[in-house]
Amino acid sequence: MNFLATYQSLFDHMLVNMLLAMSQYIVLRAGVFSLGTAGFTALGAYGSAILITKAGWPPAFAIVFGVALGTLASALLALPLARLRGVFQAVATLAFVQIVLSGTQNWQSLTNGALGISGIPHSVGTGTLVLIGALVVGLTVSLGRYSFGRALDVIREDETVAVSLGISVPWHQRRAFIISGALAGLAGGLHASSSYSIMPTDYGFALMVATLAMVVLGGRTTVWGAIVGAIVLTALPELFRVFAQYRNVVQGLLLMLVIVYLPRGVADTLIAMARDRRLRGALNPSQWTNEEFPHDEERSRHHYQRRRPAARGDHRSAASADPRELPAPRHSRSHGRVGRHLR
Repeated sequence: MNFLATYQSLFDHMLVNMLLAMSQYIVLRAGVFSLGTAGFTALGAYGSAILITKAGWPPAFAIVFGVALGTLASALLALPLARLRGVFQAVATLAFVQIVLSGTQNWQSLTNGALGISGIPHSVGTGTLVLIGALVVGLTVSLGRYSFGRALDVIREDETVAVSLGISVPWHQRRAFIISGALAGLAGGLHASSSYSIMPTDYGFALMVATLAMVVLGGRTTVWGAIVGAIVLTALPELFRVFAQYRNVVQGLLLMLVIVYLPRGVADTLIAMARDRRLRGALNPSQWTNEEFPHDEERSRHHYQRRRPAARGDHRSAASADPRELPAPRHSRSHGRVGRHLR
């Protein structure tokens, strides 16, 4: 209990960063090089904090307003952003972040300028953050299993192929950008309601780089990459608290090592290794490719006969199914060996 009480603020910060990483992950998955997550987060945080402290709104309604503010800003920015590509998208979103930060610093009658907004009631606890984080992760994972998520994967890999398949690239990228803005606005509102004060520097260049680094470190092709990146980069300053003056140096070195030796990110690399190991264990390709021993052929045929009916939903028993009547699988190199071996 003492451990949880000591690190509760760190755990809350980790959950908020996880939402930010999810926001950045969605736009990168759609092939949009956006740096606007920090700007949407600032809009959500300031919108919620102003309504709570100056208008007396309940925190829940203020957070919903922060989400709506991030969604509206991202929808407006998505229209011109869909016409840009690559580094031009990054520059456009960077300019948006600078505009938002200038507004928070110079509109002193509303935002208190560089002093920020203080005295925000602590109305969001760890339980609420865990519940919202789990809900967002579940929705994001479910989103990836439908046509929208698969279309984003195709667009990220090659827009030309996506167009040839009939996928509307601007339509999908605009919607991914709007979802990203909504998540960033939600993270900003939760950050304002779980902190006692916010300042313009909280949403500046450091947050912009940290959000992008979380996805690069963890991996940008799976949801778990964003989660792992947020956990590692949030906990890293605490682990190197003794070497506080070298904290940024260690963080930079870690990112460079991951980019050079694990370009797919830590989590995505581990997931790919586990998937390959499971596939090799299921098919046992060493038996399929050994054509010198007849008993291996019989064993391999029995293995294929036992697995294929269940995989295709065939109601015949595995013992009665003839593997020669089944079509050869075509989705992997190992399956190709199986088909050739049986033919």
